[in-house]
Amino acid sequence: YEREIVVDVDAMPFVVAKPHQFGNVAPVDEVVGQPIQQAIIGSCANGRFEDIEIAARVLKGRKVAKGVRFLISPASQHVYLQCVRAGLVETLLEAGAQLVTPGCGVCQPKVGFLSDGETCITATTRNFKGRMGDPSSKVFMGSPATVAASALTGYITDPREFLN
Repeated sequence: YEREIVVDVDAMPFVVAKPHQFGNVAPVDEVVGQPIQQAIIGSCANGRFEDIEIAARVLKGRKVAKGVRFLISPASQHVYLQCVRAGLVETLLEAGAQLVTPGCGVCQPKVGFLSDGETCITATTRNFKGRMGDPSSKVFMGSPATVAASALTGYITDPREFLN
């Protein structure tokens, strides 16, 4: 190696992509408090076991905020089965999350359609205007931990308080 770079990831802030471009990135602190009506983790690209396991850790023993739809779509049937075997599904359902068909359903959208003026935070791959429904809706993108923490509070939330 020419050089080694050491990064203290614990000191790095959580970030989100603000509407309507995934390159519109800011520290989560800039948007903390933005009310949400929907939270999504999953899709064929972002519904890995690790993503869902983080959400279950954040949700364990807690409840999704009233008025928030929290959708989780495992990437595949195989991932869904991993989650079942690991006991994650029970934790997620007890918290008020809703598991939907594995794969691409949340992206098309077949489920999770946003209405006029609604806001979603998602760990999926895109946040273009109209991507999840009405063009007046807003889609923020964040990590699975940020999405799960936001589902608990009902507004965009820094997940660190839920990860300890």
